[in-house]
Amino acid sequence: TEQQACRAMNINRPKARVSFEFFPPKTPRAAVQLWESVERLAPLSPKFVSVTYGAGGTTRDRTLAAILAIRERARLEVAGHLTCVGATKEDVLKVARGYAKLGCRRIVALRGDPPAGAGKFEPHPKGFSGSVELVEALADMAQFEIWVGAYPEKHPEAADMRADIDHLKRKIDAGATGAITQFFFENETFYRFRD
Repeated sequence: TEQQACRAMNINRPKARVSFEFFPPKTPRAAVQLWESVERLAPLSPKFVSVTYGAGGTTRDRTLAAILAIRERARLEVAGHLTCVGATKEDVLKVARGYAKLGCRRIVALRGDPPAGAGKFEPHPKGFSGSVELVEALADMAQFEIWVGAYPEKHPEAADMRADIDHLKRKIDAGATGAITQFFFENETFYRFRD
């Protein structure tokens, strides 16, 4: 039948939705490049775009400005990145509240990379222990759609893929609503991870 043929060809399958990640500009030239990129990519109707956030808030003001500009000028949904590196719990949640004030209702909640030169992640003495605890705190705020990182080729610090999947499950159980995958080289790697 026609329906069976459509199913076989995946015609009724929902289209994949993508997001694009932007870095807050450091210079006026970079700001122009950011806006040119936004204008080129906006017609692709991404589910949302995200703006990165430096460890310890090093790009906070630029991140907030980029989020505001993209929301107001391009009318795109924006997710602000949020990391645990080098910050107290209160400082991190203050940034989340700042995102909410801008109308940004999506957050990409990440543990974050260790600072340059550090061998491994060390939580701030008054900070979040990692992404699971960050997701729990954001979920308790009940203001955000929370996205987390996922790794089709295994996070470099994970013992193995099973441990990596278990960690992703803890983030979802803590309140995450979706996951964004790390870059991968082979489609089959992603399909295996998804399945």
